[in-house]
Formats: sequence, structure tokens, C-alpha cells
Amino acid sequence: MAKYSYEFKKKLVTEYLDGHGSYGVLAQRHGLSDKKSLRQWVAVYNKFGDDGLKRSRNRTVYSFEEKLSIVESYLTSELSYQELALRNGISNPSIIVRWVNEFKVAGPDALRAHKKGRKKTLDKSIDSKPVQKIQDTKVDTSVEHVQELENELLKLRIENAFLKELRRLRLEDEAKMRDAHGSSSVSEDSSN
Repeated sequence: MAKYSYEFKKKLVTEYLDGHGSYGVLAQRHGLSDKKSLRQWVAVYNKFGDDGLKRSRNRTVYSFEEKLSIVESYLTSELSYQELALRNGISNPSIIVRWVNEFKVAGPDALRAHKKGRKKTLDKSIDSKPVQKIQDTKVDTSVEHVQELENELLKLRIENAFLKELRRLRLEDEAKMRDAHGSSSVSEDSSN
């Protein structure tokens, strides 16, 4: 849709309100593609005055709850986008059209605010030192998890004790073997 100046819109609205023609006649006379735009301008002018015809340079941010409420109102009532926009103080009904379409495609989450633009990436220069990542570890303190860790600790303690005992026995056997081997060599020497 072409963007029209405030003066152009005001001129057509004034002509309509002064009775110089119908929507269709005025639209055709001034080269509008359809009378719908003029009808919308008149409705917005009647509700908001001159401010409704001016292009707003500041962007109004609507909360998730406001958007959801307006979309639900549209879906559950017989109101048009234009009527709903006027009731809620929105000068451009196409905003509601977008919200309704997004809601129909992706559900209520589509109406939530999202960050715009690309994700930031870190510049990794060759000269920079590698940055150590700090891991944010979350400790699961649930009763089941603690019990599981205690059981694992007990198993490891038992395994450790078993290996220590096995090593002690092996060293003891080696010592006995040395003693037996040493005493047998001494006895052989004395018998000669």
C-alpha cells in the first residue's frame, strides 16, 4: 500500500465529512486504488483526530497480554480489524491482522517479544589468549541423586579396600618367596 502524506489524507477526509462525495467517488477522483483506505482514514480521524492521520515515528510496544487479549477478541467476536483497532486505541489495524495471522500459525508464543537481529559472535583474533570457559554447573540435590552418589562412593571404597588388600597379600607373598629363596640358597651353600 502506498504511503500518503498527512495533508493528502486530511484533504480527502475533510471532503468526505463536508459531504463532497462518497468513499468511492472521492477515491476515484483522487486516484486511490480503493475506497477502503479512505474509509479507514475517516474512522481513524473520527476517533483520534489529526494525530490518527499522521505517521507515528515512535513505536508503541504492546505487551504479550494486550496482544493476546486483542487476538482473542477478534477470534471470538464479530468485530472487524478496524473496529477492534479503534476500540483499543490502535491507529493501524494491519498490526492486528499480523498478530492474528501469527497466532493462527504458531499459537500464543508467536505474540511474545523476541530479540531481533543476528546473534552476536565474538571476534577471535589470532593474538588473543584463549579464554577459559567457566562452566556453570548445577548441583542436583534431589534425594535420589544423593542416594545414588552415596552408593557409588560406597562401591568405590570397597573396591579401593579390596585392591589395597590384594596388593598387601601380593607383597607378602613376594617377601615369603624371597625369604624362601634366600634361605634355600643359604642352605645350599652350607651343605656344600
